[in-house]
Amino acid sequence: MTMPADLETDAALLRETMTKALAKDGVLADPAWRAAVETVPRHQFVPGFYLPADERDANGLTVWEPVTAELDYGRWLAATYSDTTLITQFDGDEPDWKAPVARHGGASTSSSTLPSLVVRMWADAEVTEGHTVLEIGTGTGYSTALACERLGSADVTSIEVDPRRLEQAASALYGCGYTPTLAVADGLYGYWPEASFDRIVAACSFRAVPPALLAQTRPGGKILLTLSGWLYGYARVLLTVAEDGTAEGRLLPGTVSFMSARTHAAPAFGNPAHWAAGLPEKPRTTRQSPERITAATEEAFHLRFLAQSAVPDAQMTTVGEVVHLVDVVTGSAATLTPARTAGPCARAAR
Repeated sequence: MTMPADLETDAALLRETMTKALAKDGVLADPAWRAAVETVPRHQFVPGFYLPADERDANGLTVWEPVTAELDYGRWLAATYSDTTLITQFDGDEPDWKAPVARHGGASTSSSTLPSLVVRMWADAEVTEGHTVLEIGTGTGYSTALACERLGSADVTSIEVDPRRLEQAASALYGCGYTPTLAVADGLYGYWPEASFDRIVAACSFRAVPPALLAQTRPGGKILLTLSGWLYGYARVLLTVAEDGTAEGRLLPGTVSFMSARTHAAPAFGNPAHWAAGLPEKPRTTRQSPERITAATEEAFHLRFLAQSAVPDAQMTTVGEVVHLVDVVTGSAATLTPARTAGPCARAAR
């Protein structure tokens, strides 16, 4: 199937509609960022992505359907110009979008972040004309393109740990006329060849603030990143770097989450049943239900961040009704099991 002749016209109309909707929601208060969103063709950066099917498979796994212009032009273009995060990669496997196949379950490892959040990140970092910026996590390149449109390509450096992902992003960026500095690099260490920067913005999360980023930011410069942990608690922080190389700042409001930097991702911990086998047989009643931190609420979102600050190496998984907590560093483990007459019961060791 060939691409419709009026693709650019269709895309321009949908891009205008998306821009007006974002402006109405207060996302594009800065005219310069609005102009960037109006200009950058997002469809050039997402030749394919995955959307969830209406039903799970026989094993209860989410079925992720590939969406491309060739498979369903209308669905592809409409989703592209919606304020939605589009998953483009699972488990580090770069898809062949000329012959894509459905995915069953899996961990998303790359995406095109929803446009409102992309703009919010640049705005929260107080990026403006004349700033040199380092973006950590090129992804599809759409966010990079917005920065280039606003600042000019010469002031934008973007790094990506996945060489195949960067190759796709580079092709899209150069095809649209943007020429930022691009490199395959681990965001944990920044990018020394282009340092120092006025702003560093990370589109992935870290367990702690990487020291290299402090060293690569000019005094008075700012770093915007997301702190996360293995309990999947998140908090965004905006830091200002001082003359002595230290930095301080505040946690920003909201419930924003990003994929972990791959070197900070949680390790595989094995079979929960193996961890539970060595626990004491006699349980005790807990003061709080695990829903206190697992519920889909803003309070639980922030409580997860506080909980993982106390137990930074703990991980959590649920099997049936039983919640398992394991710590691959210390070997500690616990289970929480619903009780019929009282609160949840816990068994713990080490």
